[in-house]
Amino acid sequence: MSDFLGAGWSTYIALVTLVGIFWCIWLLFSVRKVKAVLRPDGEVADTGHVWDGDLRELNNPLPRWWMWMFLISCIFALVYLALYPGLGSYPGLLGYSTDGALMSSMTTANDELKPVYAKYVKMDIVDVAADPKAREMGQRLFLNSCAQCHGSDAGGGKGFPNLTDSDWLYGGSPENIKTTITNGRGGVMPPFGAVLNAGQVQDVANYVRSLSGLPADDLKAARGADVFKANCVACHGPDAKGNIALGSPNLTDKTWLYGASEATITETVTKGRTAMMPAQDKVLSPEKIQLLTAYVWGLSNNKPVQAK
Repeated sequence: MSDFLGAGWSTYIALVTLVGIFWCIWLLFSVRKVKAVLRPDGEVADTGHVWDGDLRELNNPLPRWWMWMFLISCIFALVYLALYPGLGSYPGLLGYSTDGALMSSMTTANDELKPVYAKYVKMDIVDVAADPKAREMGQRLFLNSCAQCHGSDAGGGKGFPNLTDSDWLYGGSPENIKTTITNGRGGVMPPFGAVLNAGQVQDVANYVRSLSGLPADDLKAARGADVFKANCVACHGPDAKGNIALGSPNLTDKTWLYGASEATITETVTKGRTAMMPAQDKVLSPEKIQLLTAYVWGLSNNKPVQAK
């Protein structure tokens, strides 16, 4: 569809729309002057189409009321297209857009709900997470905004982190979680297919598997350790425990975002991975982000907390 967003297509769509409307108006007035054709016996001539033996299609001009309704419809279409978007990329005189209407309705809703959320904004995230009503509101926000990727149970899936465990790519503190929700994250694992040969990729894949106690070829893993030191420590660290500042995962635990098989790790090393957590600061108000942060933090810190 991106091929149809250029200026040329916009002009084409606008011209086709306007020509179609004006052609309808011309057609209306061109047949307006046609008078009924009478047969010698004085009856209106028909078109020659007859159904059920005696139902004839007459050749009468259009009724005047129908012509006025048709003309009014065409005029309405022209006025509408002048005021609202519809002619290609022309925004309309009123500047209306569905995106703008959505943002306006969200802003209005956020303003109306501010008093409900107000008391939680000034509270510590841990205390908010301990409040039953706050958790209920946070869960609803999660289901509306986050469940599409992380699942309704927040258990995640291939390429989408599990939010109920203690493994965090960018840190699991309330502050880090809030930053992630607010600003989003963009994770990139660069491809090494052009840097390492197939043997080196297999070696480092076996080494990475051995780091978390998975079955691995000892000889390949030994060679893979040198490959890892030369190419991977910059992000994952010399101890392979990752770096929350970069979002690079800990390779020594048993948590795998894309899978732990040798084939999957080989694919990751060869082709790389790209992940995106969309920013929510344009979608959710600060009050909602506070509640959502507390709910997400509480998923992996669900021991009873005494509210102050």
